[in-house]
Amino acid sequence: MPDPRRAVPRTDRVLADDRLVRARGRLGDRLVRDAVRTAQEACRAGTVSPEDVAGLAVASLPSAATSLRTVLNATGVLVHTNLGRAPLSRAAVEAAALAAGPTDVELDLATGRRGRRGAGALDALAAAVPDAGGVHVVNNGAAALTLAALALAAGRSVVLARGEMVEIGDGFRVPELLTSVGVELREVGTTNRVRLEDYADAVDEDTAFVLKVHPSNFRVSGFVSSVDVADLATLPVPVVADIGSGLLAPHPLLPEEPDAATALRAGADLVTASGDKLLGGPQAGLLLGDGALVHRLRRHPAARALRVDKLTLAALEATLVGPTPPVPAMLAADATDLRRRAESLADTLGTDLGDDVAAVDSTAAVGGGGAPGVELASAAVAVPARLAEPLRRGEPAVVGRVTDGRLLLDLRTVPPRDDARLVEAVRRAAAGPPSTGS
Repeated sequence: MPDPRRAVPRTDRVLADDRLVRARGRLGDRLVRDAVRTAQEACRAGTVSPEDVAGLAVASLPSAATSLRTVLNATGVLVHTNLGRAPLSRAAVEAAALAAGPTDVELDLATGRRGRRGAGALDALAAAVPDAGGVHVVNNGAAALTLAALALAAGRSVVLARGEMVEIGDGFRVPELLTSVGVELREVGTTNRVRLEDYADAVDEDTAFVLKVHPSNFRVSGFVSSVDVADLATLPVPVVADIGSGLLAPHPLLPEEPDAATALRAGADLVTASGDKLLGGPQAGLLLGDGALVHRLRRHPAARALRVDKLTLAALEATLVGPTPPVPAMLAADATDLRRRAESLADTLGTDLGDDVAAVDSTAAVGGGGAPGVELASAAVAVPARLAEPLRRGEPAVVGRVTDGRLLLDLRTVPPRDDARLVEAVRRAAAGPPSTGS
């Protein structure tokens, strides 16, 4: 019996295939060789013919030289932390791609001298929040609060309501973040109630500022009371408001969500926020407020360690000046239109899945630590729960949520332009893996 290993084409011959030659120029040698070795193993196992090894290797190549995969977010969670939070607008993606090469990020082309780093993004942010006397950008929301604590309160005390000592993503806790940079925390009030006099009694000559923290991903209801920024601003120390979600101005659908403009007008000396949540931009931390205070933060030695790169600056500027980003667009989507889309997609998929597919009402959420408790009317395509795994493993990957034995593909988080891709993904998942012959 002939040795099947002799039938396996040699690596150099497979790599000489024109398609793989082009792929090596785009993806690099290692990824292409890995794909070839996997295809050769399939040939040794008898699941693919020697003539099809190169084709199998080409088919298994990633679309880009990264292990990250494109995902269609059909969870109904607009800002999904596990899926990278805010998807960028096309304008932001194009801006980041442009910035990947040499740019004038820190050069004044008119004079040939060093320029203000990221001037375009900072000017756009200042224009978006005219109530701020100064603006600065760091690499995420936690970094913004960290820089404020380092520059203003290291070795001093910060007053914080006990009910606002929150834990954010991946187990990080705001109190621990502050104490890690040498801040003494003075807790006031109880878990559910705090009064202005509690703050006033805790403030002394050692107090650097009073901190107001958005509760982020939870909401306390019932017998509760808190102190708003306007009242805190009557105290004889600065007020720092960590609004979390990156909402720059009031939003009609989120009346209880804190925003930068309102906090500054109420008297906050400094507002910290994220750029990759409700703002809909890249991961970034925003510092907005008193001009002298922001300048002090910008010149602190730690600001260098926390600064953002040119790709983030470009994407942030495009988010602020370009067309409506995906997250605000998803938030504004009309529930009636979503229902029509769901019915159309369910009709299309009915030929493949029959009674196993249906258009259903759904409830979406903001996510990402923003607008806790807010429910958004939505619509979904319901398919069998058994499709959840093959859809996650498909290309593109599709992630929905399993409810009552069905997989719901919520359309509030799926752009209309991706409807056809969603249909094809469901069809492939329902058809099962392609059969292979010997």
